[in-house]
Amino acid sequence: MPYIKRVGFNGRLAFAITAAALGSSFQHGYNTGVVNAPQRLIEEWISSVRFNRTGEEVEQSQVTMIWSIAVSIFCVGGMLGGCITGFVAERFGRKGGLLLNNILVALAAIFMGSAKAAASYEMIIVGRFLIGVNSGLNAGLAPMYLAEISPIHLRGAVGTVYQLVITISILISQILGLESVLGTERAWPALLAITAIPAIFQLATLPICPESPKFILNNRGKELEAQRALTWLRGTIEVHDEMDEMKNEVEAAKLVPKVTLREMLFNPALRIPLMISSMLMIAQQLSGINAVMFFSTKIFTMAQLVEEKAQYATLGMGTMNVFMTVVSLVLVERAGRKTLLLVGFSGMCLTTILLTICMAYVTQALWVSYLSILLVIVFVVMFATGPGSIPWFMVSELFNQSARPAATSFAVAINWTANFIVGLAFLPLQEIMGGYVFIIFSILQLIFVFFIWKKVPETKNKTMEEISSMFRQRSYQ
Repeated sequence: MPYIKRVGFNGRLAFAITAAALGSSFQHGYNTGVVNAPQRLIEEWISSVRFNRTGEEVEQSQVTMIWSIAVSIFCVGGMLGGCITGFVAERFGRKGGLLLNNILVALAAIFMGSAKAAASYEMIIVGRFLIGVNSGLNAGLAPMYLAEISPIHLRGAVGTVYQLVITISILISQILGLESVLGTERAWPALLAITAIPAIFQLATLPICPESPKFILNNRGKELEAQRALTWLRGTIEVHDEMDEMKNEVEAAKLVPKVTLREMLFNPALRIPLMISSMLMIAQQLSGINAVMFFSTKIFTMAQLVEEKAQYATLGMGTMNVFMTVVSLVLVERAGRKTLLLVGFSGMCLTTILLTICMAYVTQALWVSYLSILLVIVFVVMFATGPGSIPWFMVSELFNQSARPAATSFAVAINWTANFIVGLAFLPLQEIMGGYVFIIFSILQLIFVFFIWKKVPETKNKTMEEISSMFRQRSYQ
């Protein structure tokens, strides 16, 4: 397409990407990782709060239950946020939804930051739920906005930015959670409340950026305003070809009724991409990444690293995750989405099988312990290659403007539900099966590789019309 050669990456587009991604996916990553380091301190505080209320000694099982609720309620909030993404995206716009979503961040930061002063662990639970709803909404709105403001040839790279910021924010939460920083008895409320800072950044920067041109044209019918927004984002007035393509998409959308979830489930041309995007979301969460992340410190400790060094090894793993996500940002437009997904999941499958074998012999030889550490790092590298980032923006690529909000809602809700199930089921399974728990993930990864090979199309450099027609042809075969 002619405009692809003329229009590329520029300062304004970079500013819009930073404003949208940094203020949204930071919440997702930071609040996933921030609870790990101060767990013992907060559990001790919960125990003392319970004792002060009742005057009776508190059993550890009660404290563990309260803490488990506080951690897992984040995913419950994420499910709810995912479910309402479509409504928010249509009612307030992509940019408008992201800005309004910061209200939840402010409330969550107040609740979590003042919980200790108020001697109320219930406030942490409420705060975690609110930031979960915020993160669920962000997981749909931010990739949608990023996909809609990007030129076709940069869509994959820009979409990867969402996962990149998640990995960076998890790493930041691990660093800030160290005992030498904010992981102390006094400072942990500040550690939880810091989540407000990216929201302030977004409120200061995102209003300068335009709304998604596709949303302006399709939902508001304002062609001139859409062209103005596109001109701002591209840094040039030569946007006529891209405007024509957007208008064609709008005209095509007018021929079909407003797409609902029911319509998606019964229309084969929409059901196939919905199944693909949902399976990719399930694959991302059931790949075992959360389990390996959780198990990493234990594996490092088994390798006779003292606890402090094991923490730093976990930080090293987080750094590798960030680095490889940057690499995938470059590769996604060269190798393509399908290739990176196949490489990532195949590599994870092989690594998980080897890790299961190592876990069986980890206490018998020191070199096996070190091999386990290496395998954990390789696993993270494989995840960051494609499975970590591609599912987030693939939903926006597989659906046209009219179907995108409903599809995103469904896929994001599926992702958070799978995340919740893994969080709930992994510990009991690990207690029953020990290191052999990874066999489950190996089998699942093998299924995902087969599914991607057979069903997932390559969307690199394809227009929305080309992708839609591909699914229409599939549905009539």
